[in-house]
Amino acid sequence: MLKMQSLSKVYRTEMIETYALRDFNLEVREGEFVAVTGPSGSGKTTFLTIAGLLEAFSGGRYELDGVDVSGMNDTQRSKMRNEKIGFIFQAFNLIPDLNVLDNIEVPLRYRGMKAAERQQRARDALARVGLSARERHYPAELSGGQQQRVAIARALAGSPRLLLADEPTGNLDSAMARSVMDLLEELHREGATIVMVTHDPQLAARAQRNVHVIDGQVVDIAAELHMDPALLRAAAPASA
Repeated sequence: MLKMQSLSKVYRTEMIETYALRDFNLEVREGEFVAVTGPSGSGKTTFLTIAGLLEAFSGGRYELDGVDVSGMNDTQRSKMRNEKIGFIFQAFNLIPDLNVLDNIEVPLRYRGMKAAERQQRARDALARVGLSARERHYPAELSGGQQQRVAIARALAGSPRLLLADEPTGNLDSAMARSVMDLLEELHREGATIVMVTHDPQLAARAQRNVHVIDGQVVDIAAELHMDPALLRAAAPASA
């Protein structure tokens, strides 16, 4: 589904070069739920924006759903992003002047989809996240957890091949965060491919696989600590 090989991203000024990603290698198979963790400034957000075709990379190779995106222009990237990727943001990014149904329809308008199909897809997505009764409400009339569910419904309405979640519980209290994670796990069980960036190790533990990023590279934590994995397992607290 997603394959990055020796990927790099360099930000250049007249005086300095800064590597946000360096020799970044990652493969996500179809149907996986992968959590990407790492300290602030490690390159997690840069990885996600490149994965979502929101930003170009400086070197290496990136294949999305079997297609090499390296030579694509802005128009081609936008089309592929709209058709294959669903985004779930920490800040929800709902339009306050539009009701729930209209918010979900917005990305579908860019596909030239007819109104009847847009509304049916939006209603189906709302039903999937348990908010059918709220379709005429506005974002300000919803709780934070409900707003995030609307954002997930918006991502699902386009039937994406890949869901990218950027700290999807970052603006929620613990109860709402658990509810959103329950929904993501349910979507994964139904076959969704999900890549989630998070700083919360408890949330990352609920994903199928964890990837750790430090200084713009995917690292093996055991190797980084110069410890044998068996020793790490032995040092881990026993489960109750």
